[in-house]
Amino acid sequence: MKKAYQIVTRAEKESAAIIEQFCQNNGQLLLPLVNLIESASQQVESIIHEIGIQTLETVLVLSAEQVAGRRTPGKPKGDIRWHGSQNGQVKLADRKVSVKRPRLRHRREGEVKIPAYEELQRDRGLSDRMLGTLLRGVSTREYEQVLPEMAETVGVSRSAVSRQVIEASAEQLQRLRDRRWEGVPILVIYIDGQRFGDHHIISALGVDIEGQKHVLGIESGATENANTVKRLLTHLQDHGLASDRKYLFVIDGAKALRTAIDEVFGAEQPVQRCRNHKLRNVMAELPDEQQSQALNLMRAAWKTHTAEEGEKRIEQLAHFLEYEYEHAARSLREGLSEMFTLQRLQIPPSLYRSLGTTNFIESSQSGLRRRTAKVSRWRDASMVERWSASAWLLTEQHFNRIGGHKDLWALATILGRAPANDTVCNKEGIA
Repeated sequence: MKKAYQIVTRAEKESAAIIEQFCQNNGQLLLPLVNLIESASQQVESIIHEIGIQTLETVLVLSAEQVAGRRTPGKPKGDIRWHGSQNGQVKLADRKVSVKRPRLRHRREGEVKIPAYEELQRDRGLSDRMLGTLLRGVSTREYEQVLPEMAETVGVSRSAVSRQVIEASAEQLQRLRDRRWEGVPILVIYIDGQRFGDHHIISALGVDIEGQKHVLGIESGATENANTVKRLLTHLQDHGLASDRKYLFVIDGAKALRTAIDEVFGAEQPVQRCRNHKLRNVMAELPDEQQSQALNLMRAAWKTHTAEEGEKRIEQLAHFLEYEYEHAARSLREGLSEMFTLQRLQIPPSLYRSLGTTNFIESSQSGLRRRTAKVSRWRDASMVERWSASAWLLTEQHFNRIGGHKDLWALATILGRAPANDTVCNKEGIA
């Protein structure tokens, strides 16, 4: 049998010598890199610990279900029955992890072992394989994508995992739909749509008087469909969002959105058109050499203190463009008055950035895209709704208060609210 030789050229030897000499002479410079690597390793370990426990416990429950069937309320049936849970340990890579494992008992023969738990105790290499699977999932935070691979390593079928994920996402959707809003002083409502394959989801997000953001609800359908938007708004109204109050609606400009708002909450509700949508629409109608000047003039108009002055500047720009770029001028004038709702209401300029566009809801939707990126086929609208609800509730956990939130008291006063009398409760309507 021939030996495998590695041929090293003179150039490679010289390069290795240079690198070795550099490391010897500059050891102190490399210490920060070593510290960075150690820090990153600690962060990964922390993430694995948090996600690993939840994932392992779910796998153990699924394994128990394959032996005894699903746990159901009422008097236990069958020979093998659920018997609570107890603390246990699973060796994961180089450490032991404490988990809560389910217990099963046979009616006559006593304790019944959980196959997945026994397999984890017996196979020392299994923990390393599960750790590798978990690490691949940590990079995308896709818990649902990691769970099937981990479960299969201990004999839990993918169909059982799929059922578990569907039921969990259905519970998330129901949880979102059951939210009540009587005690939450919502001031601002953002509405925008997002596409998933051939399906659309309309989302409504609210901001309360403290600047906290809330996922109000979702509805299957496009923003161009007034009936779909009306269903969403009616649902919010039925769940405590009073129609006798004024809100500031921030929308992308779809006519169906304004129609639905008028029908459900009244035509006197103030509506702010998204300025970024308007920018994109106008720029799409202009050649490259005209875009920079038009963009600067539009942004300058939106910084004016009065609606009259802002509208006057936009009209001057439209008059300048209409001879050569008629479509751009028409786009500028469309919905012009709603582009300056913030100035007309005399809302503090510190809130212009947050309330002048739908950026808040669009940036939040990027969380949905990231968490659903691996879904290659959306089977039906129900699947889209379940996944969207789950992703929204997960994204909501990382919401920060909007910029300029300290001046929201002024908006509350403008809308006719009494901030001191409003009380904040949680989203499920519990005081």
